[in-house]
Amino acid sequence: MQHNVIIKRPWCPFCGQKVKKAEDVPNRRMSEFTVGRCSCGAVYSCDPTGHNVGAAMVETLVQACGENADLAWELIPEDDYLTGRVEDYDEQTHQVVEKRNVDGRMVRGVLYFVRLHTEISEIAGRLQQKQEQAVAEVSVRSGFSPPPVEPTQAADRPVKKANKRLVQELVAVDGEDDLVALCLDDRKTLRLMQRLLYDPVEEKRWRVACLMGKVTARVATRDPGQVADLVHRLFEACSDSASTPWGMIETIGAIVAARPDIFGGFTRYLLNYVAADSTRVQTLWALAEISERRPDLVRNTPFYSMFQFLGHPQAEVRGQMARLLGRISAAEASLQLMGLQEDKAELTIWEQGKPMQTTVAEQAARAVKLIQDNKNR
Repeated sequence: MQHNVIIKRPWCPFCGQKVKKAEDVPNRRMSEFTVGRCSCGAVYSCDPTGHNVGAAMVETLVQACGENADLAWELIPEDDYLTGRVEDYDEQTHQVVEKRNVDGRMVRGVLYFVRLHTEISEIAGRLQQKQEQAVAEVSVRSGFSPPPVEPTQAADRPVKKANKRLVQELVAVDGEDDLVALCLDDRKTLRLMQRLLYDPVEEKRWRVACLMGKVTARVATRDPGQVADLVHRLFEACSDSASTPWGMIETIGAIVAARPDIFGGFTRYLLNYVAADSTRVQTLWALAEISERRPDLVRNTPFYSMFQFLGHPQAEVRGQMARLLGRISAAEASLQLMGLQEDKAELTIWEQGKPMQTTVAEQAARAVKLIQDNKNR
């Protein structure tokens, strides 16, 4: 090994203290980098390739602003915040190197730092607190509360290994408890569950998706990272033109709906799939599931563009759209929803992991009632 290439641990360019390795934030979104925070208040992100420093700069600034992108865009460099960077950083060893070739690997990593000026930091803190209070109020109104942290298993308990047959058997009997324990024993479990989504029988895909939502909600209390990785894989599979998106959108919706406090940031990416015929119904269902607990996550997207689906020729699309608009209290669509209250076309909607037969008229009537109830609060 070329031990002589390693010279020191990375440091904060503002205070000179050594910094810890950047980590995934629990609620990381699609394009975020790993993030760290120095004791002096500086926030830093890691770009392991050195080719995405611009994107890393933006992500770091947004993180420093408490994920308030609107505030971040208003800030002026030097006047409102300082920046710094540490180059030749090797993410694998968490070292700064003097030669870029380490054991045959090219090292070009960059740590990008942002430190807000005191007054801006205080503003960001107040805005973040206000946002957290608003989210808490929405969660209370919807009755959402995170599940309790999964208990630590006994040290002398034998660790189980996941395999295709075992996972199939547990899924077949809705073995939620055993699947949660297996996920915490072996990270391969969620990958094996994902493979079960590739089933030509639609009902089986829906059942697996709903079960994965329940399992991941509990796994996330101990290991949110592996759930976030699963969501990333699901989005990648949806975007792969060479593969079918069977069960992918439904599973993403079930996961985010079960833990919107952690994975709510993924909601806006779902809108990318509402235009395609093959994923439109599933996307509307997913957004409605999320809206039951966190309607603000959908209202903060350009949801107006979906109003057109109330007039779609497919009953499933009209019914799912009505269900979604009711859950986000879209008073803007009240007249259109009223016009659907005589639409007797039937459709199936999955509720709590079970298929429910309904009509477009029934969903429209429920939506109008929800909107009116929200106005009377």
